[in-house]
Amino acid sequence: MPTVAPLDLEGHCVAVVFLDDVPHFAFADGAVHRLDHGHKTSQANDGLLCAFHDAANDRLVTGGEDGKIFAVAPGGKVEELASAGTKWITSVAAGPQGAVAYGTGRTAFVRFADGKVKEFSHPRSVEGIAFAPKGMRIGVARYNGATLHFPAAEGKPVELEWAGAHTGITFSPDGAFLVTTMQENALHGWKLADGKHMRMSGYPAKVKSLSWSAKGRWLASSGAPAAIVWPFQGKDGPMGKAPLELATRGNTMVTCVSCHPSEDVVAIGYEDGMVLAARFADAKEVLLRRPGKGAVTAMAWDRAERRIAFGSAAGDCGVIDIAG
Repeated sequence: MPTVAPLDLEGHCVAVVFLDDVPHFAFADGAVHRLDHGHKTSQANDGLLCAFHDAANDRLVTGGEDGKIFAVAPGGKVEELASAGTKWITSVAAGPQGAVAYGTGRTAFVRFADGKVKEFSHPRSVEGIAFAPKGMRIGVARYNGATLHFPAAEGKPVELEWAGAHTGITFSPDGAFLVTTMQENALHGWKLADGKHMRMSGYPAKVKSLSWSAKGRWLASSGAPAAIVWPFQGKDGPMGKAPLELATRGNTMVTCVSCHPSEDVVAIGYEDGMVLAARFADAKEVLLRRPGKGAVTAMAWDRAERRIAFGSAAGDCGVIDIAG
């Protein structure tokens, strides 16, 4: 039976990450808590809005209301990477060669490891930002679609159009597909080789959480009373195929999903704080945590694939040891 080591805090947990195998919990007030031989705290932003796990460099990149970008390293060391003055940083991402991208207002910035910064202006606000898995390329979610930029080269961006407000963005691990979350209850995608559209709709609520499976064969999503998992094995992604619906509960919504690092299994967090794991092959479920105080807002697996750290909108966090 899985065991849970709780960490009860005050406030809204924005992100959870393992750095050097130690669980870190980043909160909306900018405090980053960690369970490292006891409970310890570092301070990042004055008002933290977004965060991204830079796995290649074992750090958490954060942005916030103070217009600053920080990197939180193992042991709680906090370093300021960039500043946008008084503007709020609404999205951050980390990419190859130590590059970091961030969005504020209508502008996306890429900061290279040597400190050089390049900016990209858009007609409407930058809502989400992501690096492609291969090469130096970023995708920006915006109103009426997405834009692809190549920060290391001069040249025109690639515009991908689809009516509506696009709020978040992710590339598939093989770089073949781009998927956005939308203001409406839907996902939209493009096959990058030919620009073909992929419409993934039918959600009862907005999709706030996405997670690719280990080899990118599946994309798990929140926004329904089950984890909705789209198949991406074929060359056209999920088009013409039904998604898996895993761990359906009639009375509460899925608010967070986190795929296992190597197996086709997903951890699923709900509005009432419950956490389940489900296997794609046979939909088998395992209860990992009973309901808590608030909706699960963040989850992460450790390197050994036996612990899951989670955080909630009410501050009740913890670490689940699935081996018990």
